[in-house]
Amino acid sequence: MLRIFSGLYKGRKLRSVRHPDVRPTTARVKLAFFDVMQSEVREAVFLDGFAGTGNIGIEALSRGARYVVFVEELTDCVKALKYNLEKIGVPPDRYRVINGDYNRSVIRLAKDGFKFDLVFLDPPYGLLEYADPIKVVAKREVLAPDGQVILERPVLRDFSSHWMKLVRSQKVGNRRLDYYAALGDGS
Repeated sequence: MLRIFSGLYKGRKLRSVRHPDVRPTTARVKLAFFDVMQSEVREAVFLDGFAGTGNIGIEALSRGARYVVFVEELTDCVKALKYNLEKIGVPPDRYRVINGDYNRSVIRLAKDGFKFDLVFLDPPYGLLEYADPIKVVAKREVLAPDGQVILERPVLRDFSSHWMKLVRSQKVGNRRLDYYAALGDGS
């Protein structure tokens, strides 16, 4: 059972979905991320890419994120995500849920003028063999100047992005959290 660990919605349980393509971020990984990024989460505009049922984004809202955009392609997950937000009582002006393809959604968010302080990506791990989900964030310039992109991946799956610089990598069990920042001028 997924649950919220800290903040305004602490202890609330989240509905999950049984689906072969759904793999929620584990409690251990989630806690490791929020331990490192707690001060950055407060008042952040947060993108939960590949959001599933909202485990990470709802935790961010609970811990003080100003606004969260959830992007999820699977309709069953989106239904559970909306249920979780409503059941917990998150005000609708604090979030946006997009049921759609990740890349197209980020392109649409760029057109809407979004700038994210934090982007959390937990893509299907097979995607990392042929695509870089960080690329669309960099190309569409949706990351705020001091923002970071955090990518969850298996320890045994090599991945690197040429679109941003790796500033930290954190091993948590058999998972790794890679923290990326914009390349900046002259990089």
